[in-house]
This record gives sequence, C-alpha cells and structure tokens, in this order.
Amino acid sequence: MSRPRILVVDDEENLRRVTQLRLEQAGYEVQTAADGPSALAMLQRFRPELVMTDLRMPGMSGLDLLRLVKAQAPEVIVIVFTAFGTIESAVEAMKQGAYDFLIKPVDAGALKLVVGRALEHHSLKREVADLRLAIDRKYGFESITGHSKALLTVLDSAIRAARSEATVLIHGETGTGKELLARAIHFNSPRKDKPFAVINCGAIPKDLLESELFGHTKGSFTGAVADRKGRLESADGGTVFLDEVGEMPLELQVKLLRALQQREVEKIGAQEPIKVDLRVIAATHRNLEAMVEDGDFREDLFYRLAVIPLRLPPLRERSEDIPELAVRFFQKSKARAGRPNLDLPPALLPYLQAYRWPGNVRELENVIERLVVMCPGEAITFDQLPESLRGEKPALDALQLELPAEGISLEAVERELIERALRRFEGNQTRAARYLDISRKTLIYRMEKFGFK
Repeated sequence: MSRPRILVVDDEENLRRVTQLRLEQAGYEVQTAADGPSALAMLQRFRPELVMTDLRMPGMSGLDLLRLVKAQAPEVIVIVFTAFGTIESAVEAMKQGAYDFLIKPVDAGALKLVVGRALEHHSLKREVADLRLAIDRKYGFESITGHSKALLTVLDSAIRAARSEATVLIHGETGTGKELLARAIHFNSPRKDKPFAVINCGAIPKDLLESELFGHTKGSFTGAVADRKGRLESADGGTVFLDEVGEMPLELQVKLLRALQQREVEKIGAQEPIKVDLRVIAATHRNLEAMVEDGDFREDLFYRLAVIPLRLPPLRERSEDIPELAVRFFQKSKARAGRPNLDLPPALLPYLQAYRWPGNVRELENVIERLVVMCPGEAITFDQLPESLRGEKPALDALQLELPAEGISLEAVERELIERALRRFEGNQTRAARYLDISRKTLIYRMEKFGFK
C-alpha cells in the first residue's frame, strides 16, 4: 500500500528539514521545496495529497501558492505555517481554501495530529467521490457500453423516457441487458432516491407469484403465518421492474392491470386495497403482440405497459460495439482474477466481431472471463479462443485497413499478410495457411513467389 505524499514548502531550510524528518518518521513520503515556483513544478511530478506551506516567503507568497494549488489540483489539501503575529493571514488562507494552520515553531505532536486529521479528511472525500462515480457508472446510461447507431437510438429514447412517469416496455433477447437499461431509467428519473424493486415473473413459481407481487394477510392460506408486504407495496414511491412479464399467468394479469389503473394493490385475504404510488418498467424477450393474438396475454394490459416501447438490439446488430465491450469485460475480469499483466491482442478482436453471439452481451462477458481464468501464459492466443469463434472468418472491414489516397500495391499487401501470418505461428506453414484460409500448397507457392524461406 502506497504511503500518503506530502510536499513541504518553506524558504527556511532548517524548518523544511525538521518537518520532513518528523513526517517521514510518522510514515509519510515527503518532498520539500524552497519557494512557490519550485512547489508548483513538483505538484504535477510528485502529486502530493497534502501541501504544507509557509505564508511568508520571498517572491510568491504562501497565499498565492495556495490559490494556484487549488486552481490546478483542487483535491489537494493545503495546511499553512504562520508566525504568531500573522494569525489574521492564516484565517484569510482558510477562507481561500486552506484546511488548517500551524503556528511556528511547530510542535511535533500538533504537526502529526493536524496532518493525520487532514489526510483522513482527504481519504474520506475521495471515497465519497469514488462511490458517487461508481453509482453513476453502474446505474447511469454511460454504464451501457457502446457507440453504435442501433444502441444510441434506443438510449436516446430511454433518456427521454427517464424524465417522465410513463410506463416503459423493454423488448430484447436474453442477455441484451434489459435490467441494466431499466435500472438506468430509474436512477435517472425523479424517483431515483426511492426503491427499485425487481420481480422476475419467469423465475418465481406461479403459485407464489401472486403473494410475491401483492402480499398476503396472516392465515389467508396454509403457511401464511404473518402479514407480508408484496413487492409492489414495498416499492411504494419508487419503480417496479417486471422482468419477463410475458411469463405472468392470465389470472394475475387482471390483478396487475387493476393495480396499474387504480394505483392500489389487493393483498391475498385482505378486505381493503392499499394505495401505492408506483412507476412500472416491464421487459420481455417474447413477442407480446403475437401472444395477444393467441390469447396468452391480455390486450388491455399490453397497451397499458407499452406506453413507451423500447427495443434493445441484439449484439449481432451492433457488432461495432464488440471490441469496446470485450476490452471493458477483459479489464474487469483481469482485476477480479488478479492478473493485471495479462494481454488481449487486438488481432483477436475481429474474431469476436465475426461471431453472432446468440447469448448476446452476457455470453461475451462469460467468454472473456473464461479466457482470463484459463489462459496459462501472459497473453491470450488464437488457439485459446472457443472453437465456435475460431471457425469464424473476420470480415474485411474488421481488419481496419487504411487505404491511402495515392493508391496501394496489392502484391505488397499480400506479401505483408503472409509474412505476418508466418510470424504469428512461428513459421508453422499448416497453421498459417489455415489462418489465411488457403491450402498449404498455395501458401508455399506464394512464399516462393515472394522469396520467403
């Protein structure tokens, strides 16, 4: 674990040395500067968490240095040294953003106490900022990775939907990220500080789903030993996400429709309904319109849910997002597996793009995690890709060839490709030929043509 870094700035050499020694003995990493300009030069190079500066220095004053430090690195904490007769200057420094001041000559105990308190404050502020950033990234629309037109179109609609109270119906194949989009809508809505309840209608047994949704009273059925709130009531004021709503039985669809229309829930066994204030986001991988025609889903509930319909495109329809997603999942998996030096060669990304990913984003994430865990070396190789990916030939545009305006030699390109393939497989002609999708005999002919040994 790295030690906190402190920069001590004072034109008095003895004070600098004594302060540095005391702080180093307390376990800090310390650098010193004799004046303001030198301190500013070290600010970017040393990157201290804390700057301690004398107020009275020739040339640039400590107050001027404080202002410049706060302008260049507002997260850095500043403590000022002041003589007994210049406490007013120290008060002015605190108005300008200094954390605290110490009166010279500085007492060793006071020095350690004030510095320790300042760094604890700095650490707490950083943790809060990191937490807020993590929440924004996890639940904001920026957490949905990709810049393809297909994805940006649905995100633009989702952002507009988030500002409203309208019911949203998200359609998408399994693994496309429907729950992630629903969370982003909730956490960017006026209800973001209220509950977000997730109910997977396909995962809860049908005989328990009604109780899960609406709750029950004590003694209303065998095993109901106490009153229990349903998920809808527990999420009062917030958002309910009904995942795989197409799996909901018809008899419960009637009760859900009434809850949405009347804004009230009826517990099993209760005499009176309970008022609730809810926003509903539903999701499904099924074709609800076809289910309505077949009589498997209520038409009135469908139109109640599909006020704002959103369709999340499958990964195969936004293949340009795959490299960005793969790199993101790779970094996350490396950190989780404790393998910071593992490499994912860019040459493998076109093979990921060429695959159709029937399991969508979830399948891609699982494949990347498996590669990270199972890779024996320091870099993932072509042979370690799943067989389903190795069989796919990347499209020409996935190679990202740059065509110069002045023209290009096709023969030179062919020579370069053959040379790179041979180098990749350490001269193994069979594997190089398979990689280039040509016969070994054709490869040997072209090697002779270009004078390769």
